Amino acid sequence: MTDPKDDLRVYLQDARDVLLWKLEGLSEYDVRRPLTPTGTNLLGLVKHLTGAEALYFGATFGRPFAGTPLWITGDAEPDADLWARADEAREDIVTGYRTAWAHSDETIAALPLDAVGRIPGGPDKGMTLHRILTHMIAETHRHAGHADVVRELIDGAAGQRPDGPNVAPHDPEHVGRVERAAKEASAAAP
Repeated sequence: MTDPKDDLRVYLQDARDVLLWKLEGLSEYDVRRPLTPTGTNLLGLVKHLTGAEALYFGATFGRPFAGTPLWITGDAEPDADLWARADEAREDIVTGYRTAWAHSDETIAALPLDAVGRIPGGPDKGMTLHRILTHMIAETHRHAGHADVVRELIDGAAGQRPDGPNVAPHDPEHVGRVERAAKEASAAAP
């Protein structure tokens, strides 16, 4: 028999690990450069999730995170949590994320799933640890998916893990087949 809280924490940790793996072996430029029209970049995703974990598992449950300030609250410029300034070291952002998730894990271990917290600046209603944990699993996996696409745009690396990418190998003709199918479907559409 498994512990439901531990099962949820395992899924959260899996996404955390995927996100940090996407940084491995890349230059400073590649981890920071925007690769979508909205500016999505790998290091910004890590920075964003650091603030999210600190907010949801820290301040929400009266356990403020003593590390990096929350970029998603206060007087920060819009989207300040979604990119890294030149003076912010990659190592500091990664260390901050690991520290935030250790703090989050302490909250998860200390409280029952039905513990109620309140999100600062959010709606004035209680949120259970179970709901917050479920939200952060979804949020972290969502951004790990963004990181997978961004990393693929940088150097073609794709998949969930370095030791087993969980994506089918594609022959050189694959993208061409996909493009032809899209064009055929578009031409046949009413």
